[in-house]
Amino acid sequence: MLYISKFTGQKQPLPPRPALKNIAFVWLGSLLAAATVGFLAYYSHQPLVMGSFGASCFVLFILPQSPFAQPRNLIGGHFVSTLVGLAFFHLVSPDWWSMALALATAIALMQLLNVPHPPAGSNPFIVFLAGAGWDFLFMPTLAGAILLVLVALLYNNLAQDRHYPTYWW
Repeated sequence: MLYISKFTGQKQPLPPRPALKNIAFVWLGSLLAAATVGFLAYYSHQPLVMGSFGASCFVLFILPQSPFAQPRNLIGGHFVSTLVGLAFFHLVSPDWWSMALALATAIALMQLLNVPHPPAGSNPFIVFLAGAGWDFLFMPTLAGAILLVLVALLYNNLAQDRHYPTYWW
């Protein structure tokens, strides 16, 4: 019964909602990051948009001091996770079980290499669902991740009470 009782939670109060000023700041940063990637994808006719980048914006603008938001983790995590997804898709099998192995391996490898970035955990799924080729590693993965970091670097440092990044490598 102890196991099931854990499902009820720890009865902690909800954390307070952020100030509207902070919500607006995060909204604008996320908008600018998404618009930058979307605009450059549209005008260059290059695929720079990947679903997991939306979650990366969440981490970059809501939790900029988090280890998960640091450039090393964002760029490295996306790169490693996509590489693993591509390797399993092309070299092992395009089947569901290979996708599951790719996801688990990507998560473990991000931890092993000390570049965990939770949004990048979805990249193997994206690779499999898109049937992506090896070029997907560079476009959109690497190029898009670098663009997001650049926008976060320029935008997050506009606020007097923010400093981004905490560390690079």
